Amino acid sequence: MVFIEQPAAWLCWDFHTLFEEDANVSLAAPKTSLVVAPNVPVFDLPIHVALEHGLFAKRGLEVTFSETYSQAGYSNPDAFKRQKESLYERRQADAYNLCEWAGLDRSERSGRGSQVQALRPAVVAQVILSFDPAIQELRDLAGVAVGINQFTGSHYTTLQFLDGALAREDIVLSHVGEPLLRYEALKRGELRAAALMEPYVSLALKEGAHIIGVNFYRGAEVVAPDLPATLRNAYLEAINEAADLINADFDRYKHYIVEPIKDRLAVHELARTFVRYAHSRPMDEARFAYTYEWMRGWQLTPGASEFSSLVVA
Repeated sequence: MVFIEQPAAWLCWDFHTLFEEDANVSLAAPKTSLVVAPNVPVFDLPIHVALEHGLFAKRGLEVTFSETYSQAGYSNPDAFKRQKESLYERRQADAYNLCEWAGLDRSERSGRGSQVQALRPAVVAQVILSFDPAIQELRDLAGVAVGINQFTGSHYTTLQFLDGALAREDIVLSHVGEPLLRYEALKRGELRAAALMEPYVSLALKEGAHIIGVNFYRGAEVVAPDLPATLRNAYLEAINEAADLINADFDRYKHYIVEPIKDRLAVHELARTFVRYAHSRPMDEARFAYTYEWMRGWQLTPGASEFSSLVVA
């Protein structure tokens, strides 16, 4: 594989007594709040829907986003300087979601410590697209730089796609970063192919691109290992219920996904084809072993960790 980098005063109060009482209450009360670092809206949709319908509050949880999703903070070459990872590492968030492979990678390298809690509800396609009529199938990508965001789903799924269709030495990846920049480089012809997810797939097809390959994949819910199990399980129950609502009326929630490019893609133009939502489920030991060995084969991990250290059993 070839990889190309692109670039007040208190009156008559016994303060000591009050402080002591408050401390005792906080020590006895279980933690019920969780702060989430934001990801691309198509992946975070179940969280948005759960917030809209009060599904966390129904379970006694207070869930908030640490800040608004920013494309500009999505693709720093150093993964731990990206928005969601840096918020988590600085303890400004307790959890976030990302692709399965990256969930293991970040948990393995986290300075704070993290684990994969489960496979996330979002089952989203990374789609290799092209405007170039000379590129019609995966075999046509031999020696052709495919635009990706390094160490994210676009990176890993492209390796999965092309390993088998091409010799490894013919696989060329180009780190372009955030999806809108990747799409614009594709449209200008600076890239002949790029891996993208929604809403950029619908935008590309609207503007004349064609599909070379589609790969649906599950992502991972990464959580702080010190969060109580009751909180983690209630959180997953809420986003699973949200997934059911999305599946029952996807059109009602499309606007969340379209938001980053709402000036270029109308809500009704977002396809239903390239995104699905299912209940989160555990990453079992067999799946971990297969995924981890695949990562090792691509030198994406030193391969020195155990299932129990990277995954919530």
